[in-house]
Amino acid sequence: MVNDTISDMLTRIRNKSLVKKRTVVVPFTRLNLKISEILEKEGFIHSFEPQGSVSKKTELSNEKDLNLLKPKEIKISLKYYKKFKTKYYKLSRLKDPVAFSVFKNLIKHLRGKQIYKKVSCITNLRRISKPGLRIYVNHKELPRILGGAGIVILSTSKGVMTDREARFRGIGGEVLCSVW
Repeated sequence: MVNDTISDMLTRIRNKSLVKKRTVVVPFTRLNLKISEILEKEGFIHSFEPQGSVSKKTELSNEKDLNLLKPKEIKISLKYYKKFKTKYYKLSRLKDPVAFSVFKNLIKHLRGKQIYKKVSCITNLRRISKPGLRIYVNHKELPRILGGAGIVILSTSKGVMTDREARFRGIGGEVLCSVW
């Protein structure tokens, strides 16, 4: 059994994105579900879907069987973009306009032969507040990740939200993780 489900989820996502897999399966908790919603809303993952519940065909005999209806896991689809590479990428060094147009036409012909690399939208995931050391901040002390390019996910009294939302509402809370 895993004690820290958030760091388990972040580690699974980090490992699968490094190996360029499309989907990740993480254990279902309400906190993991909320973090997945935020990651999808911010554009870091493609989609997510709770899975693993009992089919509707089975009949439930007593109230203990109601726990079987809860999802057991969350399937997360990771998001990637294509980064194109070509060996004729430094056109700014050319000063002769004739040579520039020749290379420009050459690149147009090579467009189908360009090499592309699959790059994850998630560069880094970091767990900040851990079970052994909780970190709480007010709305004035909220950290900015890469000048606002990344996000910090907070657990507040109003629910799980991003740092931008918490700054707008003027509330602080426990800093769960940072994503960029």
